[in-house]
Amino acid sequence: MNHNKNIILLLGGGLAAMPALASETQKPNILYIMCDDMGYGDLGCYGQPYISTPNIDSLAAQGMRFTQAYAGSPVSAPSRASFMTGQHSGHCEVRGNKEYWRDVPMVRYGQNEDFSLVGQHPYDSAHVVLPEIFKDRGYTTGMFGKWAGGYEGSRSVPETRGIDEFFGYICQFQAHLYYPNFLNRYSKSAGDTATVRVVMEQNIQHPMYGPEYRNREQYSADLIHQEAMKWIDSQTADKPFFGILTYTLPHAELVQPEDSIVNHYRDKFTTDLDWEGSIWSRYNPSFHTHAQFAGMITRLDAYVGEIMALLKKKGLDDNTIVIFTSDNGPHEEGGADPTFFGRDGKLRGLKRQIHEGGIRVPFIVRWDGKIAPGSVQELPIAFYDLMPTFAEIIGVEQFPGKYANTDKEVDHFDGISFAPTLLGKNQERKHDFLYWEFDETDQIGVRKGDWKLIVKSGIPHLYNLADDIHEDRDIASSHPDIVREMTDIILREHTPNPHFHVTLPNNQGNSVVE
Repeated sequence: MNHNKNIILLLGGGLAAMPALASETQKPNILYIMCDDMGYGDLGCYGQPYISTPNIDSLAAQGMRFTQAYAGSPVSAPSRASFMTGQHSGHCEVRGNKEYWRDVPMVRYGQNEDFSLVGQHPYDSAHVVLPEIFKDRGYTTGMFGKWAGGYEGSRSVPETRGIDEFFGYICQFQAHLYYPNFLNRYSKSAGDTATVRVVMEQNIQHPMYGPEYRNREQYSADLIHQEAMKWIDSQTADKPFFGILTYTLPHAELVQPEDSIVNHYRDKFTTDLDWEGSIWSRYNPSFHTHAQFAGMITRLDAYVGEIMALLKKKGLDDNTIVIFTSDNGPHEEGGADPTFFGRDGKLRGLKRQIHEGGIRVPFIVRWDGKIAPGSVQELPIAFYDLMPTFAEIIGVEQFPGKYANTDKEVDHFDGISFAPTLLGKNQERKHDFLYWEFDETDQIGVRKGDWKLIVKSGIPHLYNLADDIHEDRDIASSHPDIVREMTDIILREHTPNPHFHVTLPNNQGNSVVE
């Protein structure tokens, strides 16, 4: 792509001049670390009593911890799409975990047999995504972990969307196994022209399911982290970098290498549970499920510690913004036990639900010398705010209009920059409301101030988060005016999408089939 240096985008809030925070010679690096299915209360700095997370807790102590940060969706692919596109799920092309399997000849991989191209619904190729913006501003870009922005061979894969280096899972469905048959790689520096499969030969020697599965040797989370560390280690101070580290931990399946991390928790949880699996499950059986889950989070915490140590060793830590978050709320799959860990942080709901527990996530930002250490922020933000926030930070001076001098005919963005909040300044522009929709459970959500409306199969339910954070008391019947006001937001914000459908309410509180 021949991108013009003057990026111009359109915000849902209209024209907004944005002062550049970064000079051309000293743009900050950004590392965005997004884990998978970690609940709001799964970290020590968010009140978790059982799981050790010293490195992430240290990140919070050195930076800003948000208490009202929201994912883009209660599941993986659309939540990541909201982050990548700056759109909420009423506007974004990707609104669910829609899967694709397409049998094609295995020509690219040098084999004379058919195989399945797999992955999720692709991002709209006419809508700009974050790596493209960073590439336009002179950044080196890398992504390690889940892609989930298009199936193999689709219009939206890392090499077509501004990514210089990728290693991980193109298909998030494949990421349900930590000892997979293959991972995917794209390396511009190595001369790759397309994303290829990296076959895990040692793993293929043993079955994918059953007792011998545990004889597989190559643990994907470790492999992905090692590649991310190599990429970070290759960065220098004279060229800024943007890294997206979408680790799969602590998503089920609950399995990891037999080492001191998991054994520590086996000794700690002496009455632990086993999960035998079922013929209907995509997961292998798991033993000592509490120890496995806690160990996966502590393993992730160790990754974060290694990243921070490497940045410091290279002298890059003072000019690198590090963000840590989760893609959605906690799961209860593959033997996971949210009740034991109190993982919803006193919030109702889990993954796939638009209740607070499904979408409110941990969110920590460290920027040495810029963000006040140990600060706690109650400003409500959502993943779609990251695009304008990053744009302001890296010096995109104007953020309305059309993506300049490209084929990107973009039409809408929903985020608001919270860079002023990060820098301790007055946050003049704030959201009037936040919005979510999710077709797989037929739910729509709107938060406006302390009011929270959740529409389930067209039926509205109203809560006041100020005195009912657990969303136990549905007060829709006693506040019809609020219901109508928030229903009007839904009818205005939702745009039809042929691939994803929800049942809309009407402004009288009744359901309307889309």
